[in-house]
Formats: sequence, structure tokens, C-alpha cells
Amino acid sequence: MPALLLQYPQIDPVIFEIGPLVIRWYALAYIAGLLLAMVYMKRLVRDRRLWPGEPAITAEHIDDFLLWAALGVILGGRIGYVLFYNLRHFIANPAEIFAVWQGGMSFHGGFLGVIVAVIVFCRVSRLNPLTLLDLSAAAVPIGLFFGRGANFINGELFGRPTDVAWAMVFPHGGPEPRHPSQLYEAALEGIVLFLVLRFATHRLKLLARPGHVAGLFAIGYGLSRIAVEFVRNPDAHIGYFAGWLTMGMILSLPMLAVGAALVLNARRGHA
Repeated sequence: MPALLLQYPQIDPVIFEIGPLVIRWYALAYIAGLLLAMVYMKRLVRDRRLWPGEPAITAEHIDDFLLWAALGVILGGRIGYVLFYNLRHFIANPAEIFAVWQGGMSFHGGFLGVIVAVIVFCRVSRLNPLTLLDLSAAAVPIGLFFGRGANFINGELFGRPTDVAWAMVFPHGGPEPRHPSQLYEAALEGIVLFLVLRFATHRLKLLARPGHVAGLFAIGYGLSRIAVEFVRNPDAHIGYFAGWLTMGMILSLPMLAVGAALVLNARRGHA
């Protein structure tokens, strides 16, 4: 037992209820993350210091992309969770696939969903998909920060048992003190990654190299997720692969490869 055990804050996952209408922190986190990400993307587009010339993507394009991004995140996140994390259960209970209010979203699925949304939107709007991917990548940590905060409020995705001083006993995690891995992810994937990408866009001016910022995001997220997976409790119905490998690690490895390829391609294009 750690010498200092932090008290887990008992925050009701439901903000308020009015008859059948139930507003949850989890849903609010998705809405706030998307809206703030779009606001930030528009600020990037309007900042002429970040672009070598007039940016082809305008603030109006970002507004039009909001619905596409929301569909990519929600549909991709849910489909990814169904396919990657609990396919056998959903095959037996297909009606639960649509019960998104019960939780169960995959970041990696949402990531793929946004990529598809970017490609289709840019083809329709005749825009460079790499530039829109860069803008999206720079803003995604905002949504990740809110999403991981919502995971913490829900008391889900907690860490493994530990004796560190900041351990917490989660309501659904048994009596053992555990790593607050949701807060680790909020810090790494949200705050740290945002600052790294902010440095890339504002100090290094990498928006002038299409694909570079998106590549840095993929590498940064992949490394952050793999690092936290060493202390995060794996899904009970999946467990470990080869004694220590988790599904989160497996799904993050392709992100590292794709991110490295994007960075190399962007560098070659501006060599």
C-alpha cells in the first residue's frame, strides 16, 4: 500500500437528466474537443506567418469539414472498437453496436475514420489532403485531452496495481491502488503532444511541408500510447499478448511507421 493514497474524485458521469434526455461528461468531451479543435484549425489557417504564401485551405473549408470530422471520429471510433476490441461480443449482440452511449470507442478507429473523412472531403473540395491532415493533427491533442479526462471521470481505462504515491482506488478496479493512466494519457497525448506540434507549426513553420505535422503527430501519439500501455490495465476480455504486449501497443506500431513515412516524404519534397 502506498504511503500516500490519493482520493479518487467521485464525479457523476451524468451532468444532468431531463426526462429521457441524459447529458454525460463523455459526450460533452467529444463535442468540446471537436469544436475547440475546429476553432484552433481556423486560427492556424488565418495566421499568415505560418504559410509561405496564401493557404489553399480557408476558414470556410474548416467549417464545412466539421460534420465530416465528427462522422469520421464517431463512426470510425465505434467501428474500430467493435473490430479491434470486442468483435466476438458484438457478433453475438449486434444491436449493441449502435449503443454508443454505453461507451466503447477506439482512438485508432477514430484516427482512421478522420483520415477517410479528410481524403473524401478533399477530393470533393479539390484540396490537398496532406495539408488538411496537418491542420487536423495539430488540433487533435485538444480532443484527446478532453477525452482522457472523460475516461477518468467515468473511472474507466485505469492503470495496473501500483504502490506509487499518487495511486488511486477506482470504483470498478477492485481494492488495489492503481495508476491513474487516464491522466498520464491526458498529459502526454494532450498537453505534451500539443506543445510539440505547436512548436512544429509556429517555430519550425512545418505547415509549409505538407504531411510533416501529421507525421509528427502519428509518431508522438504512437510513442505516448505505447509508453502508457506499460502501466495501463488491458481490457479484461483481451488481456496480454506474449506476456506483456497489449492491443493498444499493436495498433500503435503502424502509426509509428506511417508517421515516419510522412515525415520522410515531407523532407524529400523540400530537400
